Amino acid sequence: METQVNQATFITNQQVLEHWQGHRALTRRVIETFPEKDLFTFKIGGMRTFGKMVGELLAIAGPGVIGLATNEWKQLDERDKCQESKDKLLEFWDQATEVINEYWSKIPEGRFQETQSAFGMYVNKGYASLLYFVDNEIHHRGQGYVYLRALGIEPPAFWER
Repeated sequence: METQVNQATFITNQQVLEHWQGHRALTRRVIETFPEKDLFTFKIGGMRTFGKMVGELLAIAGPGVIGLATNEWKQLDERDKCQESKDKLLEFWDQATEVINEYWSKIPEGRFQETQSAFGMYVNKGYASLLYFVDNEIHHRGQGYVYLRALGIEPPAFWER
């Protein structure tokens, strides 16, 4: 007996975007919660500061969606552009959110199933790259939660996305 495959969509592209933007809004609140000096100086056990981790997230998110939309991948650029300013970091975060929203609808049908070389070095299907972008953000946000708790600061509730 052959199994019938239901072609109903499990989740739409718009729902994926909304899910990710929920995570991004929460990560933004974590950035806001950090005292500015600790955002760029506090670290535990040889890990980077949360400010540096956020720089990595910024290097991936907007450019990653542009890459998915255009299939033109620039080299990953994690240079510090915020000059250790929390306001600048939040400004760059908001700009990345706008880029994601602008380019999301430009991702061609089927692109998530195509194999690509994200940032010229990570060969994977488009959906796997996108899931990495989200997973990586959640991972680093978790490190930010540990830092905040070590500083005696209550982080935002993780379920409030």
